[in-house]
Amino acid sequence: MSIRLNNIILNIDEEIDLLKDKAAKKLKISKDSIKNYKILRESIDARRKDNIKFNYTLEVETDNEEKLVKKLNDKDVKFENNEHISTFPLGTKKLKERPIIVGMGPAGMFAGLLMARNGYRPIIIERGQNVDERTKSVENFWNTGKLDINSNVQFGEGGAGTFSDGKLTTRIKDPRCSYILETFVKYGAPKEIMYSGKPHVGTDILKDVVKNIRKEIISFGGEIRFNSTLEDLIIKDGKLVKIVVNGETLPCTNLILAIGHSSRDTYEMLYKRGIDLTPKPFAIGVRIEHLQSLIDESQYGKFAGHKRLKAADYKLTHISEKTKRAVYSFCMCPGGEVVAAASEEGRLVTNGMSYYKRDKINANSALVVAVSPDDFKGTNPLKGMEFQRYYESLAYNAGGGGYKAPIQLVGDFFNDRVSKCIKSVVPTYKPGYEFKDLRECLPSFVIESLKDGLINFDKKIKGFAHNDAVLTGIETRTSAPIRIQRGENFQSISLKGLYPTGEGAGYAGGIMSAAADGLRVAEIIMKEWAPFN
Repeated sequence: MSIRLNNIILNIDEEIDLLKDKAAKKLKISKDSIKNYKILRESIDARRKDNIKFNYTLEVETDNEEKLVKKLNDKDVKFENNEHISTFPLGTKKLKERPIIVGMGPAGMFAGLLMARNGYRPIIIERGQNVDERTKSVENFWNTGKLDINSNVQFGEGGAGTFSDGKLTTRIKDPRCSYILETFVKYGAPKEIMYSGKPHVGTDILKDVVKNIRKEIISFGGEIRFNSTLEDLIIKDGKLVKIVVNGETLPCTNLILAIGHSSRDTYEMLYKRGIDLTPKPFAIGVRIEHLQSLIDESQYGKFAGHKRLKAADYKLTHISEKTKRAVYSFCMCPGGEVVAAASEEGRLVTNGMSYYKRDKINANSALVVAVSPDDFKGTNPLKGMEFQRYYESLAYNAGGGGYKAPIQLVGDFFNDRVSKCIKSVVPTYKPGYEFKDLRECLPSFVIESLKDGLINFDKKIKGFAHNDAVLTGIETRTSAPIRIQRGENFQSISLKGLYPTGEGAGYAGGIMSAAADGLRVAEIIMKEWAPFN
């Protein structure tokens, strides 16, 4: 046991070493009585721009802790129960073959790591390349417009998050989150992610982290096969018995399907095989770019650029009065860049990316509008996916081919006219861009909703709707358009032995929640089956 202290405040110019003094004062004990302390959480309170503060939650070890907590009777002082990933007895049923995991994104990676550490020797198949080769393919695409449909920003070791900001924020309350963060730190992530209110790794560091996790999986007897695509399921009497990978048939009765939200050919195969799928909501829109200095000044006032403050971010939401739809920022990347994120020929997709230091000149974020299954009515559960494809094709054509993106300055967007020149904000998207009217590649309800949203967001962040801000089309991969239905035991409700997992299955939304879902599914299998000998 230890003591948890909430609301320990430092002014922006107070050194972090003062935390021990502040903790002692809060506990009404001497500084020397504190045996040990660590930061559990750090957040910035910038509500008053002239008086920015840091708020900390601490874990403190001292003598007579129970007596001390009772004596103080302070809501900010309480016992902390440090829960980590639960331990449980492993199953006893004998595996005839090794479990197989499809996808080396967060869900598949953490499921594979947990199973490997416990002797299950999982086989992980990944359609893309290892992270080093994948990086070469992605950079070649950005520089030349030549797309590798199997290894790109969406597919490959680490999943889509590897070429993003590496955000580890999550709204889920799950003890597995501590395990996930500790694992990231063990394999190379900065220690601050353990306590930062808005933790991120950055794509540059994340590449090394996923590589180190891969090596650990292999060291425990796991196997990872890159450039390997799941092509089919072989089913007998309602049970999975085999899978087809690159034309090869593999025996498989336990398949963790962690495919990510862009594995459209896999969705089509599942539908063909009668797997129960349902459409789900997602969002589409654009990427918006501002000068990072504008965001810093808006969020931090006179303290913008202070040594204790990193590049500022934002999170914005609004309900359009005209369309009654939600408009919101998504995957905001401070000091980052907009990147080409296509995974299919002739279809254009954007994403945002930041390195750990977040020190580029522009800030960017997706600015998206909610889409529901009512927008693509029909009996086919793949309608949402086809909706995405349709507008991605329009965006590709609007850019003139070669994966050049259509862009429009905000001032021109409001006036429905094609921009003529770049002004103070220089677009970061590669392999290039064309000035276009974004009405060519987005539904009218998205255009109208975005205009409403920009006006509202400008009231919250002065200059957000500045005429020079750049809109780059289009963003469509906010989440999976499909949910692969599963029961309480995490298996597909239509196929025994199939475990839909993570964001691509419709059960997560980001690195942390996907990794946690991967762990949950691995635990379910491990509780039933004995390690593989």
